[in-house]
Amino acid sequence: MAPPAPGAVVTLGTFDGLHRGHQAVLAEVKERARAKRLASVLVTFDPHPLAVVNPAAAPKLLTLPDEKRELVAAQGIEQFVVLPFTPAMAQLDAEAFVRRLCDEYAMRELVMGYDHGFGRGRAGDVELVQRLGSSEQFGVSVVAAVRDDGQPISSTLIRTRVAHGDLDAAARWLGRPYGIRGRVVRGAGRGRTIGVPTVNLEPPDPRKLLPPDGVYAVSVTIGTPETGNVQRYGGMMNQGPRPTFGEPARTLEIHLFDFAGELYGETVAVEWVRRLRDVQAFASREALVAQLERDRQAARATLNR
Repeated sequence: MAPPAPGAVVTLGTFDGLHRGHQAVLAEVKERARAKRLASVLVTFDPHPLAVVNPAAAPKLLTLPDEKRELVAAQGIEQFVVLPFTPAMAQLDAEAFVRRLCDEYAMRELVMGYDHGFGRGRAGDVELVQRLGSSEQFGVSVVAAVRDDGQPISSTLIRTRVAHGDLDAAARWLGRPYGIRGRVVRGAGRGRTIGVPTVNLEPPDPRKLLPPDGVYAVSVTIGTPETGNVQRYGGMMNQGPRPTFGEPARTLEIHLFDFAGELYGETVAVEWVRRLRDVQAFASREALVAQLERDRQAARATLNR
């Protein structure tokens, strides 16, 4: 078999959420790279560009960089590049940015979403990039919007639904349940004393968008494909303060169903499935235990649907 031709098919953007619209772009990148025997490359930024050019308007993120890296790899893209987005980068015009892509990645083709813009003032729109492609000798492919009931799927749309707790719509547009990755840390150990042992996640990155606080049915993945040992468990999670114990800080505390073992120090992936109720304070241990049993039954019923 002949070696791959030099060069790459590149796409560029924030890709927050890696939703179905983004997945269509990546599928085009992968297919064009395969057909032309080129590398497939995704170039993204950290922090989000708005955090630099207009911090007050910077959104909470659907996907942190490590989460995005994992999702991109699952789409079959060979190279995932994170560029530090700095004030100097914000001043680069579209022409300079395109030259950088050509020089650093030997770009032979650029794949763009229909509404994408980059460079200073987002001036690098489809029309400008097609002109640059002619002069710099790279191809330009534009991927149409992926729509749901006529509405283009977008990161902004999904953020709004997650923030309002509409997890079903978010999952439909993402193509998967909304989730978070977190490292398991030691908690107070109260759960074991009442027959509901829990795992506690470290405080989430403040940039990560969370749905409204409450008690949720969740799905939890332990392990990674690289380790060859991936296990999934259902569970219920208290997201928020623990008013019964006078603890106002937000925590992510999960009771896993049908699990026995220690997970301290491990990183797990948690998917929000359905909100069961608000966080609330209980007057007694007995009242708390009774409610947790109702939560367990409701969570199992939700997960078994």
